[in-house]
Amino acid sequence: MKDTKYYLKKLNNNILNTPKSTAFPLIWRNRYGRKNLLSFKKNQSFYLMDDLFLRIANIFFFVFHSALIIFNLFGWLFPHTRKLNLISLLLTFGSWVLLGIWKGWGYCFLTDWHYGILKRMGKSDLPSSYIAFLVESTTGWLPNAGLTNTLTLSLAVLALMCSLWVNFISQK
Repeated sequence: MKDTKYYLKKLNNNILNTPKSTAFPLIWRNRYGRKNLLSFKKNQSFYLMDDLFLRIANIFFFVFHSALIIFNLFGWLFPHTRKLNLISLLLTFGSWVLLGIWKGWGYCFLTDWHYGILKRMGKSDLPSSYIAFLVESTTGWLPNAGLTNTLTLSLAVLALMCSLWVNFISQK
């Protein structure tokens, strides 16, 4: 009967010859760049958990940030979410303006965190606007930065005015 090392080596060689997308949950790379399975050597960097974490974080930020944008635009329509929508819009504008003093106008910490994750995943040439990133990743078309910034600011100001209206003026 063949020992365990033989089967692990055979399994490792089979996985090395498969595309990474099909073998992703089982492999990582050691410090020399060689793909390994069930190899526990000293000073080995395990990229499996790092890759998994980055993929989960990417999906989380994509869903959460998109949902937040939709909530910022339309949360004022529903009576039970109006106050939360106003708080969310004020935090968004606070990030754009107050944090923008140090980081540049329109700075969003969620975009910064998500772009950091995407860069660690190997993505490059990301647009400066998260809205442009959403449009490009869903449709493949990268809109003009000026158009994106103008529409983003216009719709955000409109949503803020609507939220202020329904929270303060229409209640009187």
